[in-house]
Amino acid sequence: MTTRILPAVGEPDAARSITTLLSQLPDAEPAAPVGDSTSLLDLLARLAADSLDELPEVVLVHERIGPVPALELIREVALRFPAVGVILVTVDAGPGLYSAVMDSGARGLIALPLSYDELAQRVQAAAGWSTGVRRHLGQGAEAPSGPGGTVVTVSGAKGGVGVTVTAVQLALAAQASGRTVALADLDLQAGDVASYLDVQFRRSIADLAGIQDISPRVLQEALFAHQTGIGLLLAPGDGERGEEVDDRAVRQIVSALRNRHEVVVIDCGTQMNGANAAAVEMADTTLLVTTPDVVSVRGAKRMVRLWDRLQIRKAEETITVVNRYNRTTEIQPQLIEKITGTRVAKTAVPAGYKELQPVVDAGRMQDLEAKSTVKQALWGLAGELGLVRVTEDGQKQGRFRGDRGSISVRRARSR
Repeated sequence: MTTRILPAVGEPDAARSITTLLSQLPDAEPAAPVGDSTSLLDLLARLAADSLDELPEVVLVHERIGPVPALELIREVALRFPAVGVILVTVDAGPGLYSAVMDSGARGLIALPLSYDELAQRVQAAAGWSTGVRRHLGQGAEAPSGPGGTVVTVSGAKGGVGVTVTAVQLALAAQASGRTVALADLDLQAGDVASYLDVQFRRSIADLAGIQDISPRVLQEALFAHQTGIGLLLAPGDGERGEEVDDRAVRQIVSALRNRHEVVVIDCGTQMNGANAAAVEMADTTLLVTTPDVVSVRGAKRMVRLWDRLQIRKAEETITVVNRYNRTTEIQPQLIEKITGTRVAKTAVPAGYKELQPVVDAGRMQDLEAKSTVKQALWGLAGELGLVRVTEDGQKQGRFRGDRGSISVRRARSR
């Protein structure tokens, strides 16, 4: 049986060396190396979306892969693609690292410089394990969901551009269409999701930061079950506790949310740190909210450049949402698209201070009227992003049942 092997190696010389040796293994089919962690996860997600059988049996991760550290990348692959055998290639093959590697979910460790015999042995063992898992899944066990649910991050070009309103309404639209939804607040020092939805809950995302293995039960205890049906993972009430949430914790938390919900919306606020940078990198869709004024558009451009320098998100992979749009403003969406190099969403959100003020002050964002132009636009944006469920007849559906009655997503998209 042919063993498909995908090397993840950032250094060109190491990539050539590993690929050459892999090509000498019997029945091995090495793929072209991927150069960074983002490319690896994106490729595996695309393959898993087609079929479990499209995934390679073995993934080799070089110790100097980036920008995500090798052990964190192994943990992420093991969580999202459990039928793939992961092997770390490293100079340090000591017992301490071996234990950490196995705890991360790897199937083995290979020391550098590479030995043909050791490579063949480790690859064969990982491939055999992968084949056994897939055979077991084919006999009726519940198959892993591949990349899992859809993760959408919402970030702001600057403060006050409407990030939280956007995140909350996208989550409400997805929930109203019948999807299971989680809304996480990663604005760690100034998160307002709880205020916008009138929630008082003593647990927060900081309570998950120190947990090495987030089980479904632990995750459920940290989530607040809102009356709308959305699971809320709130920012800590004490802003200083936000420092407890690092990028490693966020990767585990987002993976756990993704595996339990069809849609995960993350409010990343406007200040970048290691935590929300990790969320942006992991997201399937990244939204950047701006208003059509010079200061905000400059902030959007600055944010896009920052993400590009950190290698967490390319400009062309980012969707800019224009909030408080007016056809008479000098800065139009086409100009914003040109300045930032991003793709601007087709749905622009009009200004609606009078509509929003009562529900914001009351902490009842879910009660925003169906006739609200802001709600219509944001629910239309949810449809544009594919966050709402589509019926067999091809219509987007979703009925929000609350104190104000119900509306359909199709109606919310109308102008």
